[in-house]
Amino acid sequence: MKIYLASPFFTDEELKNVKKAEEILTSRGFDVFSPRLNEVRSEENIGSAAWSKETFMNDKRFIDWADVVVMLYYGGYSDSGTAWECGYAFGTNTPVLAVHLGEDSNLMIHEGCHSNISMDDLASYDFTKMPHLPYSGKMF
Repeated sequence: MKIYLASPFFTDEELKNVKKAEEILTSRGFDVFSPRLNEVRSEENIGSAAWSKETFMNDKRFIDWADVVVMLYYGGYSDSGTAWECGYAFGTNTPVLAVHLGEDSNLMIHEGCHSNISMDDLASYDFTKMPHLPYSGKMF
């Protein structure tokens, strides 16, 4: 199973959670692509137009490669890049699994995801059967 791990990694909390998800998924034997671990290294400066294009195309290529996208989702706060990755995956019929880490959810996220789980559930979720688990928390 090839998994694209969509997550922001800009704050201490985000870094802690994405590292935990990477560890859980790789320990289960999955082939995981995490943009955090695969940042584009270029002769161009980070933030340049060339670096931006190369980063975008690399991440898109690995979403296309993946069997499933696992999204770390912080509720009302949503990293725009992570939201785009999941919207793109949905649009290309790649299932998205939302790992809810916030107090609520935007309907566009939870309705666009095949399943909605907690970080604790990630260790036992059946990626072979891919059960559909709807969101049941506070939503807007």
